[in-house]
Amino acid sequence: MQVATRPNASPVPLAAAEPELYLTFMLGGEAYGVRILSIKEIIEYGNVTPVPLMPPTLRGVINLRGAVVPVLDLSLRFGREATQIGRRSCIVIAETGPDDERLVLGMIVDAVNAVQEIPPTEIEPAPAFGMKIAGEFIAGIGKAGGRFVIVLDMARVLSVQELAALSNHSGSDALPTAVLEAPR
Repeated sequence: MQVATRPNASPVPLAAAEPELYLTFMLGGEAYGVRILSIKEIIEYGNVTPVPLMPPTLRGVINLRGAVVPVLDLSLRFGREATQIGRRSCIVIAETGPDDERLVLGMIVDAVNAVQEIPPTEIEPAPAFGMKIAGEFIAGIGKAGGRFVIVLDMARVLSVQELAALSNHSGSDALPTAVLEAPR
């Protein structure tokens, strides 16, 4: 029997582990999920200001109550075509990283679906074939509301080091680090 552990708690059998909440959204016709604890807020798409020398994956920045927040085109990050902005397009503001180095980024998504509970027993490892995005971005495949949801590993999706490496491949000398610093 697998066992789940919580900080400062005794081990809990996995079957008895509490379901976690996930924000589910659509991107390129597929459903994705992100642990709700990674999400700060969801805003309507708009007022994204392009920044010179940014890699194509980063569409620009937005002003979020006085903080400069970089906006990531999640579709481009996954190696697909750029997101086509529609009437339901949103920017999901997420944060990741250790507490002393929290990184805040916006992610463009086609549409936000809902917040859903997914029990740990309903999340399986991603298959090694047939996925339209790199396996390193996937934490697992969950079942929610009768359909499959690709659960993302936000630490990998929002990795500053990998985004900086993208800038080196895009022809710019360096990613403007001031844009990637987390607002505190």
